[in-house]
Amino acid sequence: MAATSQKASHSSSDDSVSVHRHVVSDDWRNDDQNMPIKSSSIVSLINPTDSNANASSKGIQILTRAQTSHPLDPLSAAEIKVAVATVRAAGATPEVRDGMRFVEVVLSEPDKTVVALADAYFFPPFQPSLLPRKGGAIIPSKLPPRRARLVVYNKKSNETSIWIVELSEVHATTRGGHHRGKVISSKTIRDVQPPMDAVEYAECEEVVKDYPPFQEAMKKRGIEDMDLVMVDAWCVGYHSEADAPSRRLAKPLIFCRTESDSPMENGYARPVEGIYILVDMQNMVVLEFEDRKLVPLPPADPLRNYTPGHTRGGVDRSDVKTLQIIQPDGPSFRVNGQYVEWQKWNFRIGFTPREGLVIHSVAYVDGSRGRRPIAHRLSFVEMVVPYGDPNDPHYRKNAFDAGEDGLGKNAHSLKKGCDCLGYIKYFDAHFTNFTGGVETIENCVCMHEEDHGILWKHQDWRTGLAEVRRSRRLTVSFICTVANYEYGFYWHFYQDGKIEAEVKLTGILSLGALQPGEVRKYGTTIAPGLYAPVHQHFFVARMDMSVDCKPGEAYNQVVEVNVKVEESGKNNVHNNAFYTEETLLKTESQAMRDCNQLSARHWIIRNTRTVNRTGQLTGYKLVPGSNCLPLARSEAKFLRRAEFLKHNLWVTPYALDENFPGGEFPNQNPRVGEGLASWVKQNRSLEETDIVLWYVFGITHVPRLEDWPVMPVEHIGFMLQPHGFFNCSPAVDVPPGACESDVKDTEHKETVASKSVSNGLIAKL
Repeated sequence: MAATSQKASHSSSDDSVSVHRHVVSDDWRNDDQNMPIKSSSIVSLINPTDSNANASSKGIQILTRAQTSHPLDPLSAAEIKVAVATVRAAGATPEVRDGMRFVEVVLSEPDKTVVALADAYFFPPFQPSLLPRKGGAIIPSKLPPRRARLVVYNKKSNETSIWIVELSEVHATTRGGHHRGKVISSKTIRDVQPPMDAVEYAECEEVVKDYPPFQEAMKKRGIEDMDLVMVDAWCVGYHSEADAPSRRLAKPLIFCRTESDSPMENGYARPVEGIYILVDMQNMVVLEFEDRKLVPLPPADPLRNYTPGHTRGGVDRSDVKTLQIIQPDGPSFRVNGQYVEWQKWNFRIGFTPREGLVIHSVAYVDGSRGRRPIAHRLSFVEMVVPYGDPNDPHYRKNAFDAGEDGLGKNAHSLKKGCDCLGYIKYFDAHFTNFTGGVETIENCVCMHEEDHGILWKHQDWRTGLAEVRRSRRLTVSFICTVANYEYGFYWHFYQDGKIEAEVKLTGILSLGALQPGEVRKYGTTIAPGLYAPVHQHFFVARMDMSVDCKPGEAYNQVVEVNVKVEESGKNNVHNNAFYTEETLLKTESQAMRDCNQLSARHWIIRNTRTVNRTGQLTGYKLVPGSNCLPLARSEAKFLRRAEFLKHNLWVTPYALDENFPGGEFPNQNPRVGEGLASWVKQNRSLEETDIVLWYVFGITHVPRLEDWPVMPVEHIGFMLQPHGFFNCSPAVDVPPGACESDVKDTEHKETVASKSVSNGLIAKL
């Protein structure tokens, strides 16, 4: 898996390498970066040539078949290298090339019909019914070339550009210098700042720690060892014209450890307040510095650390027995590359540096009805964490963790620890680093099965006979760290047709320091001199739905359902009646909706032309979990960039370039309401179309002492449930499973029976 985007304006090729080619229709090519390859080209007549020709070049492995990788597979490490080399070679001058920094290189996802062609004839599930041949059209001999999309920041000119590169052939090189890519388009994007990079964060920390006025300020607080100091570079957001994207800016938060020889010490336990710093991240210089207020460093909290036992000055509990997850027959899932099959489910796994885990082409195999699509693409596209303390520096803590940093870029390798248990399938992720090199996060995505309690049960009280089935779910997940917080993102697939999206929040609170005797109303005192401000966490799930829609079909609509209490009268003489009321969301303006627990509000995505056995339209319903809306006033500055937080649900028709609710570049974005809030002003029709759901869900975090020193996991999410999609419960065919308790229970009954017999004989005697 891979991710990083950039831009170029010239083509580059290596004609010295002989490669095998098929004759492909010109319709595959399209030089406009915003236009997908034409759907009409799918049925173009393509004359295959001899496929036995092979070509190679010394030291270069050439992947000559375009269909070696599925159109939705994340970019490989080799493809990322080709894309970066192509863009770098296209730089107009040595100075331009030297200034290039590669923020993101990702797959430029193709038109949905290209995906259908691949799934029909080239890759699993190999279902020609997805794309029937019309009028005797010849099946194409290969797929169109894959493309990479690159976001490039030029450190010398402070410009951001987007490049589209066609990866006609990919070379895995033993030495550098070989690439075969073609620049399709390049464009400079004005008045934006792309996400920050880990390299920039590290450089910013060194610049601040080397700044003499900062060193003097720390000496006033009793700190002379700069190795104890932690500098977290936070994006400035946008509060005034001073934050305009004409400069690349950061306002760091400062923390200080107490022990330089303890790498796992919780340095966030000692925030440094009263120091204001503004850093130019382009030139890596301190622009503004002010020691505004001398706030004493909090004393070292003896409860600050979270490492095992004696290393934190405590004792671990001793009564935890070993719990093993054993699957002697192996897992029930099957994996072919990025393609997964499990319990009638099938889908593809993707990954990007911004979103992290992406689930593509979700479908359910429903007996004689075959493979039934549910969603084309599922992912978490943004998250916002606004803090509720109006004091400096906390009022400006409004992190856009996906758009300003990148969830995927901050993902962990899960090969260490107990993030997943059982029989695990891991997927690696490939990224470009800031200078264009390729980095790999091994075991970045985890997939495994989990026992999930009872699936269903009934016991007949007359006969005493019972049937019970245990539930099993397939879990696909990744975990990322953004500064002090950890976020686990999960997609769970169930045997009864449900899909659950879940976020697990853990990590360390972002704290502030208190003056002796001071109490803040906007937070919770955690330890002497320490408090945790109140804040909220918001997440946005983007769901490109395709309920019962084959490729090329756009037959979905969204209905809101509310439970109503019947008025008193002849229809409710016992005053007990209630019913559901459905409202079709016809346009985008009607589809800006909020959760309502009092009316059990939910939304159903229906296919307008497919019915179940009762004649009702088939559908899937979005069931909200716990949720909230922003508690800030409507004039709050961060809401300029996050208008999408004002509603829990937004619905739009699918559009190629509408992918992120706050726009592609929320960092220092001066434009009000860019993204989702602007798109819906078109008020497009939703009555029968290709539906995209944007579900915004959040949690209000009022910190507790029990959240310190590391926060136990908080859970938040939602569910997609079949609603008239099946003719009956799809879980009724789950077979009974034997377990140890059956054996022990049998042994117990036999023992009891033998005792009762012997007791009866004794009584008779």
